[in-house]
Amino acid sequence: MRIRAFTPLRPPADKAHLVASLPYDVVTTDEARELARDNPLSMLHVVRAEIDFPEGTDPHSDAVYAKAVENFKRLQSTGALVRESGPSLYVYQQQMGAHIQRGVVALCHVDDYDAGLIKKHEKTRRDKEDDRTRLTSDLSANAGPVFLTYRDHKPVSELVAAIVQTKPDFDFTAPDGIRHTGWRVPGGGDLVAAFKAVPAFYVADGHHRSASAARVARMRRDANPGHTGNEDYNWFLCVMFPAGELNILPYNRLVHDLNGHSPQALIKATGAKPGAQPSPGATGKVSMYVAGAWHTLTLEPAPDADPVSRLDVQMLQEQVLAPLLGIDDPRTSERISFAGGIRGTDYLRKQVDAGKAAVAFSMYPVSVNQLMDIADAGQIMPPKSTWFEPKLRSGLFVHTL
Repeated sequence: MRIRAFTPLRPPADKAHLVASLPYDVVTTDEARELARDNPLSMLHVVRAEIDFPEGTDPHSDAVYAKAVENFKRLQSTGALVRESGPSLYVYQQQMGAHIQRGVVALCHVDDYDAGLIKKHEKTRRDKEDDRTRLTSDLSANAGPVFLTYRDHKPVSELVAAIVQTKPDFDFTAPDGIRHTGWRVPGGGDLVAAFKAVPAFYVADGHHRSASAARVARMRRDANPGHTGNEDYNWFLCVMFPAGELNILPYNRLVHDLNGHSPQALIKATGAKPGAQPSPGATGKVSMYVAGAWHTLTLEPAPDADPVSRLDVQMLQEQVLAPLLGIDDPRTSERISFAGGIRGTDYLRKQVDAGKAAVAFSMYPVSVNQLMDIADAGQIMPPKSTWFEPKLRSGLFVHTL
C-alpha cells in the first residue's frame, strides 16, 4: 500500500490535551457541548460547531459550517494549531488500561479507496456523507483521521517498536483515562517503504470520513483543469493499526417496544433461558434484558451461511428483531437504538428499567478477522456491528488540502 508523509497542523505539546477531541460521530450535540465547555481550544468547536449556537440550531446550516471555518482559523491564529516544520509520518500510541495499540499516521490516496484497495465493510448514509463533505471542503482540511487496519506485517511492527523507544513529541492522559502518545518520524522513508508490502487496508472506523474525502477530491479534480494527481486533495488523513493490536467492543441493541408482545411471550418465542450473565461469553450467545432480568439467547447459523449471515448481529436481526419485534431495517427504524460497548451493560439495564427501552440485547463482539474476511469478500456488515475502543482523537494531526 502507498502512504505519504505530510506537513500537518499540530497542537504544541502543552496544548495537545486541550485541542484533542473525540470524533464528531461518537458524541451527541449535548455531549459535545458539555465536553467543550470552558475549553475554547477543543476541536469539537470545529467538527461539531453547532455547540456554539443555541440549542435546536440546525447542525447543517450555512452558519454552522461558517462557524467551523472561523473556529479552525482561530485555532491557527492563536497558536493552538501550528504548521509542522517539514514532511513527516507519526507513530500514535493509545493506552486504555492494560491495552496498548500503536498506529502510523500518514496520508492515503483516494484512488486506492476508489479502487477498493482500502476496503469497506459498511454502507454510508448520504446525509452524513454530505455533512462531512461540506465540512471537509469548507475547511479545506481533514479535521479527523480515518481509522484503518491491516493484517499484521512484521517489518512495520519492528520499525514502530524501535520508534517508541525514543522521546515522544506529546504524551497526555485525556479526561476519560485514555493515554495518548505521539512520535514524529521526519520523512518517514523506512515506514513508507515497509508499507509497500502490505496488500490492503481496511476501514475500521471512519467510513463517512473516507467517502467524503474521495468526494472532495473528485470535486476538486473536476474544477482543476491542470490536475496531476499529486495535489494534496488527492490524499486523506489516516491512522493504520495492525489488526492484532485492536480492541473491538460489542455494539448492543435497545428496542423501544415489544411490538405487541408481552415480556413472557417474547421470552417464550425466542427460547431464551433465564439467568444469563449481562455480557455473553461466546459467539452465538446473546444476553437479553427484559422485565427486570437477563436471559440467554442461543443463535444458530444455517449450514450454508455466508460470513455476514454468521455474525451474531445478523442472526439476531433475522431470527428475532425482524420476525418478532418488527425491526425490518435497523438503519432507518426509529424503534431501535444502539449503544457502544464502552457504555457497559449497566447502561442497557438502566435504559430498560427507566422505561426508555422495552428490551436490550447485549452482544458478543465481532472479531477483526471477521471484519477483514467480510471486506475481502466484498460484502457489507450489518449496521452498528463494531465498536472500536479507544477512539482516535481529532485535532492531534490535521491535513490541509
